[in-house]
Amino acid sequence: MNSMAITQLDGSPGTLAISDIDEFAKRLRGRLVRRGDADYAGVRAVWNGMIEKQPALIARVQGVADVIETICFARKHDLLISVRGGGHNVAGTALCDGGLTIDLSQMKAVLVNADAREAVVQPGATWGDVDRETQLYGLAVPSGIISNTGVPGLTLGGGFGWLSRKYGYTCDNLLEAELITAEGQVVRASAKENADLFWGLRGGGGNFGVVTAFRFRLQPAGPQVMGGMILYPLDKAAEVLEFFREFTASAPEELGALAVLRPAPPAPFLPKELHGKPVVAIVVCYHGDPVEGARVLKPLKEFGRPLADVIGPKPFTAMQTMLDGGQLAGRQYYWKSEYLREIRDDAIDTLIAQARQLGSPHSAILVFQLGGAISRVGATETAASGRDARYIVNIAGAWENKSDTGREVKWVRDTWAALRPFGTGAVYVNFMADDERPERLHAAYGTAIYQRLAALKDRYDPDNFFRTNQNIRPAQERRPVEVAAVN
Repeated sequence: MNSMAITQLDGSPGTLAISDIDEFAKRLRGRLVRRGDADYAGVRAVWNGMIEKQPALIARVQGVADVIETICFARKHDLLISVRGGGHNVAGTALCDGGLTIDLSQMKAVLVNADAREAVVQPGATWGDVDRETQLYGLAVPSGIISNTGVPGLTLGGGFGWLSRKYGYTCDNLLEAELITAEGQVVRASAKENADLFWGLRGGGGNFGVVTAFRFRLQPAGPQVMGGMILYPLDKAAEVLEFFREFTASAPEELGALAVLRPAPPAPFLPKELHGKPVVAIVVCYHGDPVEGARVLKPLKEFGRPLADVIGPKPFTAMQTMLDGGQLAGRQYYWKSEYLREIRDDAIDTLIAQARQLGSPHSAILVFQLGGAISRVGATETAASGRDARYIVNIAGAWENKSDTGREVKWVRDTWAALRPFGTGAVYVNFMADDERPERLHAAYGTAIYQRLAALKDRYDPDNFFRTNQNIRPAQERRPVEVAAVN
């Protein structure tokens, strides 16, 4: 066999000479994995088992030079590419069918400068990797709530978690990025250098290049926090969600809070007799003075008659991994989301009604509190959305068997449709599935930000080389968008 079938940039089928592939492999410091290799399936696998895209080639790059080499090879042969960081995106944008995946997962270094309160992080690192290094100094980057989430996707889409109400989105704590453009050029972006690109990287996703280094501002948090989960039967969900609304309305910014409606997971911190029972839970993390934390959390710990209360002092790293068991790799995942400015009584009724329709023991509806420092950044200071929202709802479908896909996807879509009247109309780009229409991406940013991102796309990637993402199309591909027509 002298050639390999491969997908061209425009999606059409093509072929690539084996001799060209062999020469490319020799120029890499990392390994080039080919479809058909013994370990291909393991290397290809991403978090969402629903994603079945099969790249022809996976370049497991080990440095900036490898990234440049791979981009130049793909450009020379007009190949479709994708970029993989942590591989945790629900839409599966890490992979491309039949093309070339740039796999950054081997670039995992985390370098902490505790005196300057900064860290430089490579794009293969997860937030668990970052927390492990920064918590040695009682410092953290405000990030997500699942430790095996990759650094690039979360940051470039905005990013929020337990620390965000105090310190802002993850992207608000980004100081500088090193990026490889579609032309294979190294570019630095910060408030002082290529400021337009720096603006777009903070929320605009992977549309402009491959980020090979992130320099973050570190914030004081940990090593101990007050946090955990308190659970009630779903029959008490109306009272619990009303309490959650009032409790979060007056909560200090040191408190991160999340309400969850789902079957109780088989978590080691929950009594076995609760596993699988429909519950409503409030998950909290207070980072600050422990005495003050106990005072802030006292009304919650005294509310109602909980089934279980595992709120107490714990390492911040334990808080960051507490929910990992509900997001196991390899399950089928399908999500939708909506920002809320408030939690209305009729929204509570809708949340409960939809929770009663849950089919999978792994699916959940999550209501995360936003606001605080997030909302103090101007709506157009970065490309990240949702700054005017006080809450975000994630409708997180998760199931084991592919035969259940139709039922579970329908539940997610029905729940989203029922909640839309209470939402702002926008969507968090990192929670978008792979079947969203372009109009929904437009709604994620709003007209002004979308148009500015599109202008950046025209400047940095006019050929749309980086297109396997939540794609901002360059001018030559754009069509009029009807924002009202959403999927």
